[in-house]
Amino acid sequence: MMGAGGAVAAVSRFAAADQPENARRYSFVQIDVFTSHRLQGNPLVVFPDARGLSDAEMQDLARETNLQETTFVFPRDPAVEQQKGIKVRIFVPNAEIPFAGHPTLGTAMVLRNRAVSAHGATVKPESGPKEIVLDLQVGKIPVAFRTDDQGNAFGEMHQVDASFGPLHDHATVAELLDLKASDLVADWPIQTVSTGLYFAIVPIRELHTLQTLNPDLRKLRAYLDHHGPAYCDFYFVTRDTHDANVGLRARALSLDGEDPATGSAAGCTASWLVRYGIVKPGQTVHILQGAEIHRPSHLLVRADKAGDKIVNVRVGGNAIEVVEGQVHL
Repeated sequence: MMGAGGAVAAVSRFAAADQPENARRYSFVQIDVFTSHRLQGNPLVVFPDARGLSDAEMQDLARETNLQETTFVFPRDPAVEQQKGIKVRIFVPNAEIPFAGHPTLGTAMVLRNRAVSAHGATVKPESGPKEIVLDLQVGKIPVAFRTDDQGNAFGEMHQVDASFGPLHDHATVAELLDLKASDLVADWPIQTVSTGLYFAIVPIRELHTLQTLNPDLRKLRAYLDHHGPAYCDFYFVTRDTHDANVGLRARALSLDGEDPATGSAAGCTASWLVRYGIVKPGQTVHILQGAEIHRPSHLLVRADKAGDKIVNVRVGGNAIEVVEGQVHL
């Protein structure tokens, strides 16, 4: 009978023998984003050096990880990165997308950790660069780092200024959700907002209603395809959190499944909150998302106002690495 150690050794020998000598090897990191606890938050796979991968290979790798998003970093000359930022591409399993929140924060955290390790230091919250700028399809997105009150590394991304799209009728949206209009907050508008990706923010009155949402997702998709910009989704929020430390509870439901943490939607929500005077400019709001699927995620958001514009949209949180590995192609 083969013991556990023998089994691992045998698998290792088999894996090594199974790889051709000329196999291309790409290292990756899996990191849980918007949490300081492993196996919570929103998982992300990051390839810190994707040079040499084709578009088709990146799409295949994103399909292989089968996570919400996978990111690919393309290192450039330091002088270019100083001016333009670090080039990153973001893929979902079936397409490339221009922006997403948890991939931005998670990728920046991985790069920060690697910068610390490259100097032979232990990864500590106070170590490493204070800011990393990513060059995404939506433009340059800075992520600033600090140590939070619990002693963990905390990153805060600065999203693009908010743009506001169509308003949606409360009764129509309630019917789509199989709810009564009174289940929604009548005084708060349902509006499509973008800080890189579009989301229609839906304010729900009671936490129980949010927790038990079970809409026909095909009906939601058909409605949004007809009444909004491309690639828009609903983002459901409530102020009825039953927790003095949490400002909003949130859920993101789509045909692709429920998202544990949606940093892009959180930025839209911060913008929406400030525009309609629900919170003050610069006020930090703690959003808890993903609790219903046992992946609690904590997003801290804030935004400022300049005249009629919503600016300085920031979304922050922790992130913790859980897996390192290597892909052979």
